[in-house]
Amino acid sequence: MGANLLSQGLELLVYGMGTVVVFLTVLVFATRLMSTVIQRFFPEAPIVVPQRSVGSANAALAPTPEVLAAISAAVHQHRRRKSASPASAIDQRKPHV
Repeated sequence: MGANLLSQGLELLVYGMGTVVVFLTVLVFATRLMSTVIQRFFPEAPIVVPQRSVGSANAALAPTPEVLAAISAAVHQHRRRKSASPASAIDQRKPHV
């Protein structure tokens, strides 16, 4: 009885794993076929990267005068607040070694 049960279990294992392998193989081929069909009928347009001159790239990265003024005002305000606070003298001490 035990051998018969074991053989039925192995038979079920072979059928189940065989079914999975066949399904996955069909799935891979179906995916490749769909990819080929899509690429044939709907090809991707080539990507064109516009050429820029070096001068225009640097000019595009430079901050505007308004941004420079805001940065300058923020730094000035930060330094003024830092020098006015009593903790600034403690922060400037050298650490003990």
